[in-house]
Amino acid sequence: MSNFIVSARKYRPQRFEDVVGQQHVAQTLKNALATDHVAHAFLFCGPRGVGKTTCARILAKILNCQNRSADFEACNECSSCKSFNENASFNIIELDAASNNSVEHIRALIEQVRFQPQQGKFKVFIIDEVHMLSNQAFNAFLKTLEEPPPYAIFILATTEKHKIIPTILSRCQIFDFRRISVGDMVLHLKNICLKEGLEAEEDALHIIAQKADGALRDSLSIFDRITSSAAGHKIRYEDVIENLNVLDYDYYFQLTDALLAEDAPALLNLFDLILRKGFEPEVFLTGLAEHLRNILVCKDETTLALLEVGESLRERYRRQATLSPAAFLLTALNLANDCDIHFKMARHKRLHVEMALLKMCYINRAVSATASAPLEKKTPERTLSSQPPVPAPPPGAASSVASTVATQAPVSSNASELSKEAISDLRSELRMGLKRADKISLRMEDFEEAVAVEDAEKAGLESRFTLDNARSEWAAFAELNPSPMLRQAMNGAVLRQEDKVLVAVVGLSVHRGLIEEELNRLLDTLRARLHDPALKIRVEIDEARAAEIQASAQAKKPVTTKDKLDKMQEQNPLVAELLQRFDLKLDE
Repeated sequence: MSNFIVSARKYRPQRFEDVVGQQHVAQTLKNALATDHVAHAFLFCGPRGVGKTTCARILAKILNCQNRSADFEACNECSSCKSFNENASFNIIELDAASNNSVEHIRALIEQVRFQPQQGKFKVFIIDEVHMLSNQAFNAFLKTLEEPPPYAIFILATTEKHKIIPTILSRCQIFDFRRISVGDMVLHLKNICLKEGLEAEEDALHIIAQKADGALRDSLSIFDRITSSAAGHKIRYEDVIENLNVLDYDYYFQLTDALLAEDAPALLNLFDLILRKGFEPEVFLTGLAEHLRNILVCKDETTLALLEVGESLRERYRRQATLSPAAFLLTALNLANDCDIHFKMARHKRLHVEMALLKMCYINRAVSATASAPLEKKTPERTLSSQPPVPAPPPGAASSVASTVATQAPVSSNASELSKEAISDLRSELRMGLKRADKISLRMEDFEEAVAVEDAEKAGLESRFTLDNARSEWAAFAELNPSPMLRQAMNGAVLRQEDKVLVAVVGLSVHRGLIEEELNRLLDTLRARLHDPALKIRVEIDEARAAEIQASAQAKKPVTTKDKLDKMQEQNPLVAELLQRFDLKLDE
């Protein structure tokens, strides 16, 4: 049998100073040892593979160490430390609550608490996965956990703190363990490579750390798997991404270049290549969104620390960030997010992703058209499009405005000393930036509309949009609609034409709301039937007509029983005689 020991066991920390990423826990426990304020019960909680059981064993080892160092670490030389290292210590008892979760197991544990330690001062009980205990076992454990003998110390560890009953939580000192950062993992893996005599590329170690998702034990398991397949004691980036089936960064860099160049064929071919390599579209979407986010992070030097990649990749991100406008990145991120949200509901998932990529491909054209458009504010018609609204670029105009003012006006430490011309220029620039931001959200819709019109012209379809034809199709749509209220609202609407806009005038706001709820289907139907993709619909309320309807409703008084009786007496005098003879009266 092989003598190979996995890295998670071979390089398991033996001292608090060797623990990775949990310095806050290690320092607090050291301070407790220094001041002799060690509690009788601890609860270590956090994700898997972050060092909970390791810290519990180190603490148990230090408590019984006969020659603690000045910084309160175990000496590893006394008989207690040696027996602990050989797993032969009778003073440290470990229990796996996942398989020992009944009342009988806890009673057996409580029975062991009665016996004093054979060697050393403390008897330490480490219960792992304590949340797996049953409620009866928890209740049986309560009294002992609250008032144990002075030599007994309990260390509980769990990944699911919310499953532990409050009466147990109130009896323990709780320590929350953090997820291990990518940087700490990479540094730890580098140290292991030095000890093992391995050569590793930094980008490869970053991929391993990212794949571990915050768990150091997982990163060491992946590391062992990679080193088993590594050739010539060298861990290369290409071998890691192939072994872990990770989509290479290079694909995303090429894809972003194609987006910036508006090269739609290269974009679709690259996506097809990724699918043929066996990657799922949703994995590609997640990676693309992360890539765009990383580029956006590189736009500012102050946020570069948020980029958890190697130095060579960081430089590639920085270069691509200089070529990517912030408005493009934000809009592409928004499109990727919308695509991800609706991905599960899409029937043709490949086409769904390809449509999102094509929309991203023409973002720069929409933004540049907005920048060159006149600055008058456009009042958007009431339309509904399948294209999600493109977010306005961030208000980064402030920095450019400030630099403009700085070149045109003398620098002053007091804002009140700015000249009137500089203040006027500043206000003009701000107004200009706001107007452009308003227009950005409409450019993608206008662009799609222009493409649809061009396609209709190529197909040789002439527009049938006239007021008579629109009224006919409007009535047909209303007739086929199953809602009687909507039919009433549409049949009562007065239609008129304003260039390419069909205006529907109604008298009630409720009718306007009913029509606007069906505006998407109505607009698509009329555009298709009238062969005019540029057709738009706007719903208005006739204020005069609305006032007449309201006055008419207020003028109508409800008919009471007395009104009915008076009408009956007016039409037939015998009714009054009948009431008088039998002394009949109306109920109040």
